[in-house]
Order: sequence, then C-alpha cells, then structure tokens
Amino acid sequence: MVTKARYLVAVTACVSGVAHTYMAAERLEKLCQQEKWQIKIETQGALGTENALSEDEICRAEVVLLITDIDLAGAERFSHCRSVQSGIHTFLREPQKVMGAVRRLLSAPQQTQLILP
Repeated sequence: MVTKARYLVAVTACVSGVAHTYMAAERLEKLCQQEKWQIKIETQGALGTENALSEDEICRAEVVLLITDIDLAGAERFSHCRSVQSGIHTFLREPQKVMGAVRRLLSAPQQTQLILP
C-alpha cells in the first residue's frame, strides 16, 4: 500500500527579518525531509515576502506552521486551517516539540490551532 506524503505549509518571520527567518525555514525543510513530508515555506523577511503561499497550497495543507516572532502579513489566510504557532527561538531550541504538535494535529478537526509558549 502506498501512503500519500503529508503536505505542510509554513511561514517564518523574525523581528529583524534576517538570520532567524531563514534559519527556521532551513531547519523546517530538514525536519520535514526526515519525516518524508512535503513542505512549502513562505518567508517574511527583510526582503519582503518570498516564496508566497497560494490559496490552493494553503487549502491543500494538512497543517500550517506559523514560526514567527512578529505579526504576520496575511495571517487571516490560515484561519480555516489546522495550525501550530511557535516563536522562532522556541522552534530553533526545541524543534521536536513543534514537530510533535504537528503530528498531534494531523488527526484534529480543521480550524484547530495550537499555540506553543
């Protein structure tokens, strides 16, 4: 039996919009590779929004990760989705805590939102 790969989307953004935004995106990509999950990551950094998520990509996503220390531009796009929200520093220090929350959410109803301290 072939199982379909999980599909996630994420947005990363930090206060200065430089190093941590991209460090978090890179860490997410590596973690999802290990899990054999597909992910598309939008960054909101010093260069503006890069790799913007389309409405279709957001709708297809099983879980949305919002890894940010600032208010996201366009956060309302994710209100109907399962989502995990975490600060960038928390994610970089304890990525498995965030990934565990994602696993729990995979079977949760839509619009379930977990906010990690």
